[in-house]
Amino acid sequence: MTTAARQQRVRESFSRMPGHLIRRLHQVSTAYFAEECGELTAVQYAALVAVGSHPGIDATRLSEIVYFDRSTIGDVLDRIESKGWIRREYTSSDRRIKRLELSSLGQEVLQQVEPGIRRVQDRLLAPLTAGEVKTLVRLLGKMADGGEDDGGDDA
Repeated sequence: MTTAARQQRVRESFSRMPGHLIRRLHQVSTAYFAEECGELTAVQYAALVAVGSHPGIDATRLSEIVYFDRSTIGDVLDRIESKGWIRREYTSSDRRIKRLELSSLGQEVLQQVEPGIRRVQDRLLAPLTAGEVKTLVRLLGKMADGGEDDGGDDA
């Protein structure tokens, strides 16, 4: 068997491995996000949306909402706070806990990137039919939730 044939065989075997395909899709998604949203990362975007939707949330609850490791979310918060996108304030009842608020600059950032976020989703899903999109989103959600499926038809 030639080297080219062996390489093709390995490539084909990877193309049947869900983990490999998910990794490749993550690379594509990350590249689209960077093209559309510049310095804002997907995790920073998720944090900003969650803080904006839950004013006064603390970092522990935020990490649960965005499915991000609690020990790492602090670094994300440091970065977005240094850019002026959020404010962190201690609570009067427990000085160990800081409540998070979206700043006016953070609100502006979210408004500015919203069209780009929609384009990222559209670009990712462009090769699929509407039915395939619904199925893909349902199956990805099921996988992300560890096999739990609520049985609903919502995508």
